[in-house]
Amino acid sequence: MANCIVNYGFSSFILFVWMAINIFLFVWFYFFYDLGPQFFYTRHILGSALAWARAPAAVLNFNCMLILLPVCRNLLSLLRGSFVRCSRTMRKQLDKNLTFHKLVAYMIALMTAVHTIAHLFNLERYNNSRQGVYDELSTALSDLADTENTTYLNPIRITNLVSNLLIDPQQIPTYFGFTSIAGLTGVVITLALILIITSSMEVIRRSYFEVFWYTHHLFIIFFAGLVFHGAGRIVRSQQRTNPPHNTTFCKDHPDDWGQIPECPIPQFAGGFPQTWMYVIGPMVIYICERLVRFVRYMQSVQYKKIVMRPSKVLELQLIKNGFKMEVGQYVFVNCPAISQLEWHPFTMTSAPEEDFFSIHIRSAGDWTDKLIDIMKKVPEGAEGPKLGVDGPFGTASEDVFDYEVSMLIGAGIGVTPFASILKSIWYKFKDSDPKLRTRKIYFYWLCRETHAFEWFADLLQVLEKEMEERGMGDFLTYKLYLTGWDQSHATHVMVHFDKDTDVVTGLKQKTHYGRPIWDKEFEQVRKENPTSIVGTFLCGPEALGKVLEKKCAKYSDVDPRKTRFYFNKENF
Repeated sequence: MANCIVNYGFSSFILFVWMAINIFLFVWFYFFYDLGPQFFYTRHILGSALAWARAPAAVLNFNCMLILLPVCRNLLSLLRGSFVRCSRTMRKQLDKNLTFHKLVAYMIALMTAVHTIAHLFNLERYNNSRQGVYDELSTALSDLADTENTTYLNPIRITNLVSNLLIDPQQIPTYFGFTSIAGLTGVVITLALILIITSSMEVIRRSYFEVFWYTHHLFIIFFAGLVFHGAGRIVRSQQRTNPPHNTTFCKDHPDDWGQIPECPIPQFAGGFPQTWMYVIGPMVIYICERLVRFVRYMQSVQYKKIVMRPSKVLELQLIKNGFKMEVGQYVFVNCPAISQLEWHPFTMTSAPEEDFFSIHIRSAGDWTDKLIDIMKKVPEGAEGPKLGVDGPFGTASEDVFDYEVSMLIGAGIGVTPFASILKSIWYKFKDSDPKLRTRKIYFYWLCRETHAFEWFADLLQVLEKEMEERGMGDFLTYKLYLTGWDQSHATHVMVHFDKDTDVVTGLKQKTHYGRPIWDKEFEQVRKENPTSIVGTFLCGPEALGKVLEKKCAKYSDVDPRKTRFYFNKENF
């Protein structure tokens, strides 16, 4: 339990606060509508479904206010820069923006379901009351209206279906949910939300990214409907009258309403729409975010080099005026020749000390396949197709030099942020940078095939040589793991096993076969660094992330004088 506090303490606190606010809002508004005297007559018609509809609405307002903020990348980068002098714990929370975005989305989905079901019951009870199915009081309340039809309780105003068709189709009870402002916007909002959530499933997002991308932009319709949803004001409360309406006495004498001083005709009005007040601020921030992205898109990007690497990996070396980056950061790339709207994230593999920035793109879907095909057709030395680049944006890997000891774990193409880090280390050693506080780096790379090592082995060879020349061979410990091989490869390795360099990479460090035994690795790091804070950085699959997160908790010591592991993961 104590170990978990090191890695999960502040995250758990933020989650607790968010959940506490949700629970408070639900309970507060539930009892407000369930016990409030101004809703006595409304509750008589609708029963407990009134409170079950309104309490989720309050929670929805709060979460719809939050849902856009975690995806405002420029805002998060600004905040991350502001927290540079603050604790790493605060910055780590910003790196979990997508996790929080998903949690808020799940809460919105849950509250939407409860809100919708409760209002379906409300609509049924309104209609039955209008038809005189219930008691005398319910019928009397449903019949109330003034000459302008502005003060009433039951929003379903007409009882006869044929008359409805002839007089005012807007008020047909059976179509009320699809023709009123509240009903129509509610249907549109719900359909948009269903499409957004279902297309966000991992299997859809990974295999059909375009479907995820386009349907996610239904959030524009969602928020537009949300702003106007409350304008129908179908939930109405009793207003003060002079003389006051004595509910306790008058509820049993509806025939005397307007006839005796104690029972003036009750007046009702819908509440002022409040949702727009919750979402207008985040909407303005998000619009500014999109404007900044558009400006960056319009800025020219030049090609320095286009290189096809093994394993269907494309390297693009690009130049953009005023572009400044830090290690481990990422950019979003758009190619109008493929799609005007699609933007895809790629971690930069270049170092801040270089006069260009580079990205490595692996074939992993329709968009990347099309881009690689286009780049293959570009003549050597010629300019490629127009690209839009938005960024750079900060990630957890930015903090790698804030730790005395760092563990870098990459899986497949997930090695890209660590290419940037290792390149930057090389430049810092070359320039004898006195600000470099990191004294030890453990680097692990897991790949399924041998060709994937080829484009990165050159960098490791340069680093290996540089460390030896400076007498700092212990600074970088790296282990490469090949998780897939065939019999011919195994035979080849056995024949050349006694060579000084590895037959796969050409490095002095031999390639390991299989997967790391993480308990053994963490135990070794803890033994070699008994009093250090170790930053553990992963760019790889979620399953591996869960394993490493547990190991960080397991091998961390609560005693600040001993080894502690802090887990950090790249999130896109």
